[in-house]
Amino acid sequence: MKSIFYTRFFILLPWILIVIIVIDIDTKRLSVRNTASFYLSRLGNVQQQQRQVVRTTRSSSTSISSSSNSGSNATSLPVIYAITPTYSRAVQKAELTRLANTFRQVPQFHWIVVEDSNSHTELVSRFLARSGLRFTHLNVFTPRRFKRTGMPRATEQRNLALGWLRGHRSVKDKGVVFFADDDNTYSLALFEEMRSTRRVSVWPVGLVGGRRYERPLVEKGKVVGWYTGWKADRPFAIDMAGFAVNLQVILSNPRALFKRRGAKPGMQESDFLKQITKVEDLEPKAKNCTQVLVWHTRTEKVNLGNEPKRQQDSVYIEV
Repeated sequence: MKSIFYTRFFILLPWILIVIIVIDIDTKRLSVRNTASFYLSRLGNVQQQQRQVVRTTRSSSTSISSSSNSGSNATSLPVIYAITPTYSRAVQKAELTRLANTFRQVPQFHWIVVEDSNSHTELVSRFLARSGLRFTHLNVFTPRRFKRTGMPRATEQRNLALGWLRGHRSVKDKGVVFFADDDNTYSLALFEEMRSTRRVSVWPVGLVGGRRYERPLVEKGKVVGWYTGWKADRPFAIDMAGFAVNLQVILSNPRALFKRRGAKPGMQESDFLKQITKVEDLEPKAKNCTQVLVWHTRTEKVNLGNEPKRQQDSVYIEV
């Protein structure tokens, strides 16, 4: 009986071994496939991540490049030098605040503030330090004999600012000079108009000369006259806020200044402009001088009739 069992066992044993071997081979193949699939999938994920990183880097580079380009474009713009004479009065800080809120939005801007004072006042010094603007703070006192009613104002202050430009800027500097009085209101579009000034550019001014506006009259791109309600026979019948001058014109005409001796009210603009240009050479801006982008608003004179002559409040508040 045992001999028959062993005989059959040894007959079947090779076949059993063959089956075991085949099963083992299939199992290993499946394991290899799974392992290969695992690593291939990981490799695919890594490559995908690398592609994403490359895309992100390219995107970032493009963003940085665009940002750099916009920054370089901004710095390549001519600087606008706005000259603002100012003097101590109740509305001074309010006037300067209105201007600063506008000027802060203008790229490549340099504010030259000139006080009618023997020294820098604390109010203006603090204000400029907190303005967030690039600025130059100057001061010069106007002699009392030139402060009489009917005499031109801010002559010394404007001339001091012109002197500063001539002493601190050179032929390498690109810029446009603009006389920005502190009793005006300015559209941001005005600064983009004036920035392309080659020599002297002009435009309308609102609420001036007893009219809703004054403006240069333009035909075929040239100034041929003036629409004005006051002294139309002036060589340049224009308001101080109605023109800009290329910096190089200022530098190449070192004797061009605002006149004090013999100057008449309303003639400062003409006295200055005729030293550096001719009417036919003026560059009309603001859609051929048909668009008002600056207004001579003038803050209303404040009523301080109830203000005590001596300090009564327990604290001092700067207004």
